[in-house]
Amino acid sequence: MPAVAAPPPADRTATQAMVAQISLDGPIGPAAAEYFDDASQRALADGAVAIVLRLDTPGGLADSMRQIITGMLGCKLPVLVYVAPGGARAASAGTYILYAGQIAAMAPATHLGAATPIQLGGATPMPAAASSVLKDKSAEGDDAESRKVLNDSIAYIRSLAQLRGRNAQWAEQAVRGAATLTASEAAQHHVIDFVAADVADLLARADGRQVQVGDRSVTLQLKGASVRNYAPGARTRFLAVITNPTIAYLLLLAGMFGLVMEAMHPGAMLPGIVGGICLLVGLYALQLLPVNYAGLALMALGVGLLVAEAVNPTIGALGAGGVVSFVIGSVMLMKADVPGYGVNLGVIGGLAFGAATLLGLIVWLVLRSRRAHQFNDVAMTAESGVLLEPVSAGGEAWVMLHGERWRVHCDSALPAGARVRVVRRQGLLLWVVPA
Repeated sequence: MPAVAAPPPADRTATQAMVAQISLDGPIGPAAAEYFDDASQRALADGAVAIVLRLDTPGGLADSMRQIITGMLGCKLPVLVYVAPGGARAASAGTYILYAGQIAAMAPATHLGAATPIQLGGATPMPAAASSVLKDKSAEGDDAESRKVLNDSIAYIRSLAQLRGRNAQWAEQAVRGAATLTASEAAQHHVIDFVAADVADLLARADGRQVQVGDRSVTLQLKGASVRNYAPGARTRFLAVITNPTIAYLLLLAGMFGLVMEAMHPGAMLPGIVGGICLLVGLYALQLLPVNYAGLALMALGVGLLVAEAVNPTIGALGAGGVVSFVIGSVMLMKADVPGYGVNLGVIGGLAFGAATLLGLIVWLVLRSRRAHQFNDVAMTAESGVLLEPVSAGGEAWVMLHGERWRVHCDSALPAGARVRVVRRQGLLLWVVPA
């Protein structure tokens, strides 16, 4: 089979050529990386002559970004990276992807840059006393680690710039100083090849340009080519849903509470089955995301304390600790500095409010039960109630006593509605006399 990126045979017209369009919208994550790999392979199999990678992203995960770039560099088709539509951006990880394309273009009113790497671990704050003792060593260690990450990112984007013959100096500024450019400024600084109004304009401007695809030099013949959109497959869409930090967070909680309910009500089956599935899917999603495991442990502790409060009420001591632990763990769970990878604070706030309300309800019920009248043999001899039905001498009937129905024995015949007084109790049967 001839290389599909080669110029078309003489008997084919430019209008017969097909260009595949892949759209990356939103944060760059595992789902985006898998989508690009799958769509690029399908485009190659379908006979596409090039790929238009339409980009609009705030950034994302470094591993997923590198997976996409590796796929672009190994692809047998030329990849035209196009930041569009108007108002879109190629920030952070998007800047690296833009540099990796054989053709880099932007729509008017778009921008790129701010590619400074973010450490997922972060520095751990220290108490003042410890900080003063270990200041030099910790500062030196943190600086060394930061320099390693920064220098690795600079080298990576410079290598991409040199490979594609673009402005390596500005690429370093984008990483080192979070520099940004508009579309027209990017074209002036030779960061991109040109500004294109739409995909048709992109193909027309790229037509006739010579690019390097692997070890081959290819002349693009794209003017008038048809464009076919490649949507994500079912697996990729599912992965995109579960790797949304808020969805993964809710799956994790559903799994925890499902298993707790099954443990409290053995044999219910449904909570355990649903909880187990949700927990496993949530844990799978979390291992693909930048997770803080201290936050995960605090969440589990919070759920445990809330369950302990429900099972063995302590007038709010365990529950209050559980709510605080749960909220702190939820906020810490995801590294919010990574663009697009923070749990929605509104969801956390809503769940925290619900947990606090439930805690308040439990405490109120406990306090009310402690104030409730205690029924014992001595106390009940002074109680009186109303017969709900007639009773014959020496017979039994029902009586309403403090809002409860009791079975009573009476030696006297009485009509319904007569008031009676309790004289003694035997099990659940009360002996009464006329009041």
